[in-house]
Amino acid sequence: MKKLLMCWLLFPLLAFAQLSEPKPDTPVEKWAGKTIMLIGAHADDDALSHGTLALLQAHGNQVYIVTLTTGNVGTQDPNLSRTQLAAIRRQEELAALAELGIPGEHYINLGYDDGLLEFEDRKAVVENLVRWIRKLRPDVLMAWDPGKNYQRWHKSDHRAASYLAADAARAAMWRLLFEGQITQEGLKEYMIPEYLFYNDYDNNDENTWVDISGFVEKKVNAFSKYSSQYGPGWKQYNPHPSGADLQQMKDYARSRITMKNGKAVEGFRYYKGLPDALGK
Repeated sequence: MKKLLMCWLLFPLLAFAQLSEPKPDTPVEKWAGKTIMLIGAHADDDALSHGTLALLQAHGNQVYIVTLTTGNVGTQDPNLSRTQLAAIRRQEELAALAELGIPGEHYINLGYDDGLLEFEDRKAVVENLVRWIRKLRPDVLMAWDPGKNYQRWHKSDHRAASYLAADAARAAMWRLLFEGQITQEGLKEYMIPEYLFYNDYDNNDENTWVDISGFVEKKVNAFSKYSSQYGPGWKQYNPHPSGADLQQMKDYARSRITMKNGKAVEGFRYYKGLPDALGK
């Protein structure tokens, strides 16, 4: 009787654990034929997932990167204008994606100003993202983690990007939201089935670890393309960084790789199902 009672008491807890800590039905390392859409605020936000993105691209998935801002503010070099910096950031991102095998035409930049994403018209930004979700119809959305049961701390643009992505995922599934896209543009409502949320702090929310052992060099080489954002280029941009400067960035990239059981990995909070609980 006691054993039966314990089973009844434990069952809801086990069921809740399964609901709150889902796992992909197929390991990410074996995904193939999927459309992957990553939404980030800046032209290096995808760097946290470069190993996974390279792996997915190599395995026959279609990877798209949607960047919300032009990155036209983030420098300490007093000689760079916003227009120059935006052009540099685009060039760097395309070079990084090329290292990962992702074609340049799969890079989409929505053109908002760096550092001011929270102050944009949220409806307009969400509508823009919904349009791309309905066009690309991704099997998986990768985005900054909005938080689980609480609002996660992010710096301004990352915080805004996390909630804009979540709001767009919710809106895309309702045909009467932004219905002009459906009645005038020929798009259809769409519900994203799976999510991989990433973040730049270790908050122990990761429930899925991707083995990127075979893609470490691609990750490191891609990171070294962001010469205006890391190393000496942060304060004095050089379009042709020296070998020593490139090595410094590569060493930094290697130092940030997470190791588990002797393997290089990238961690995510995986979520599957209706987007109503994305931030829970």
